[in-house]
Amino acid sequence: MIPGIVLGTTVAIPLAIAAGYLTARSILSKRSKLLELESRARAKAIEQEADNLLRNAKVELKSRELELEKRFNERVNEVEKRKRNLIIKERELDLEREKLQQLRMQSEQRLKSIERMQKRKNELLEENLHKIETLASMTSEEAKAFLLKSTAERIESQMAAVARREIKSAVEESKRKANYILAQATTRYAGEFAGERLINTISLPTDEHKGRIIGKEGRNIKTLEQLLGVDIIIDETPGVIVVSSFNLYRRAIATRVIQLLVEDGRIHPGRIEEVHEKVQKEFEEKIFEEGENVIIDLGLFPMHEELIRLLGKLKYRASYGQNALAHSLEVARLARVMAAEMDGDEKLALRAGLLHDIGKALTQDFGGSHVEIGAQLCRKYNEHPTVINAIYAHHGHEEPDSVESAAVCAADVLSAARPGARREVLESFTRRVKEIEDIALSHEGVEQAYAINAGRELRVTVDAGRVDDNSSVALCHEIAREIEEKVQYPGEIKVNVIREKRSIDFAR
Repeated sequence: MIPGIVLGTTVAIPLAIAAGYLTARSILSKRSKLLELESRARAKAIEQEADNLLRNAKVELKSRELELEKRFNERVNEVEKRKRNLIIKERELDLEREKLQQLRMQSEQRLKSIERMQKRKNELLEENLHKIETLASMTSEEAKAFLLKSTAERIESQMAAVARREIKSAVEESKRKANYILAQATTRYAGEFAGERLINTISLPTDEHKGRIIGKEGRNIKTLEQLLGVDIIIDETPGVIVVSSFNLYRRAIATRVIQLLVEDGRIHPGRIEEVHEKVQKEFEEKIFEEGENVIIDLGLFPMHEELIRLLGKLKYRASYGQNALAHSLEVARLARVMAAEMDGDEKLALRAGLLHDIGKALTQDFGGSHVEIGAQLCRKYNEHPTVINAIYAHHGHEEPDSVESAAVCAADVLSAARPGARREVLESFTRRVKEIEDIALSHEGVEQAYAINAGRELRVTVDAGRVDDNSSVALCHEIAREIEEKVQYPGEIKVNVIREKRSIDFAR
C-alpha cells in the first residue's frame, strides 16, 4: 500500500512541476506578446510624433526660407535703388564738373581779356599824358594825377553799377531758392491739425449719475471742482456733462477721474481724492511714455530723461490754440526737409526743431520766457550749441549761426502762419486767466487757485492754520482789488475764498 502511495506521489510531483512550467511559460508568452504589442504601439506613436515634428520642421523651414527670400529680395531692391541713386548722383556730378570746367575756361578767357584791357589802358594813359602835356602845358606828375582821378571816378561809377546789378540778381536768386525750399518742405510734409478746445464732454450711462456726481448738498461736485481745478457743467442735456478749463493737463486729469468714478459707481469725497491721486500718478507715467514714443519715432536717442518727460508734457500745453507738441513735431519735420535742401545736418535740424519750444512745458509752473527756460534746460542737459541757438533765434533773441537754426526759424513761422493753426483770442484769454491765478497764488496762505467758469470766477483755497475767518474776508477783498488794478477783462470776476479745516485720526 505504502509503496503504491510513494510511487503515485513520485509520479504526481513531476507532473505538477511540468504543469506549472507549462502554465508559467504560457503566462510569460502572453506577457511577452503584450509587451511586444505595447512596444510596437509606442514605436508607432514615436514614429508618428517624429513624422509630425519633421513636417512641422519642414513647414517652419519653408516659412523661414520664404521670409529670408523676401528679405533678400527687399535688400536686392534696396541695393538696386541705391545703385540707381548713385548713378543719378554721378551724372549730376559729371554735369557739375563740366559746368566747373566751362566756368574755369571762361574765367581764364576773362582774365586774358582783362590783361589785354589793362595793357591797352596803360597805353592810352601814356598817350593821354603826352597829349595833355602838349595841350595844357601840365607837368607829367600833374597830368598823371588828373588822369588817375578821372579814371578812378569813372571806374567807381562802373563798379557801383555792377554791384547794384549783382546785388539785385543775388536777392532775386535767394528769393527764388528760398521759395523753392519752402515749397519743398510744405509739400513733403502734410501734418494733421485739430484745434484745441476749452471743454471735454463726458458721456454718462444714465441721468442718475448726474445726481451722484452732484452728491448730497453738492458735496461731490464741490470736491471735484476744488480738487481738480476745473469747472464742471451739468445741464439738461441728457447723458452728458461738460468739463471746462483753459489748462489742458488739468482738464485731461479731471476727465479721466470722472470717467473712473462713473465706471466704479462709488462717488464720495474720500473716493474722489483716492482716484485723483491714482490718476495723477498714471498721467506722470503716461507723459514720459508720450515723450519716449516721440523720440523713438524720430530716432533722436540719446536724450536726457527730463527732456523726454517735458516733451510728453507739451501734449497738454497749447499756444494760441495750437497744441505745443504737435507744433514742435511739425517744426522739426519741416526743418529737417529745409536743412536737407540746403546741405545741412538733417538730424540736428530735426532735434533743434523738436526742442525749440521745450520751455513752454514749464512756463505754467514757473512763469518767465519760454525761450530762456528752454535754453537753460538744453544747456543743463548738454544739448548741441545749434539747438540752443535755434531756441534763441526763433524769437529773434540771437541771429541764426547755422543752416539748421535758420531752418528751424523758417519752419516755426510756417507752422504758426498756416491758416487755422492759431487763435489769437484764445491765447489772450489763457494769458488773462493765468494772470488771475498768479495774483491769487502770490498772497500768503493761499494753497491753490483755479480760474473757472470761463475765467469769470476765481476759486481760492487757503491754509486754515495760517488764515482765519476774518483774514479770509480781507484776503478775498485784497485779491479782487489787485485783479481790478492789474488785469484787463470784460464784465466782472467773482472771487471765492474757501477755508476748510480737517482733523484726521485713526482708531486702532
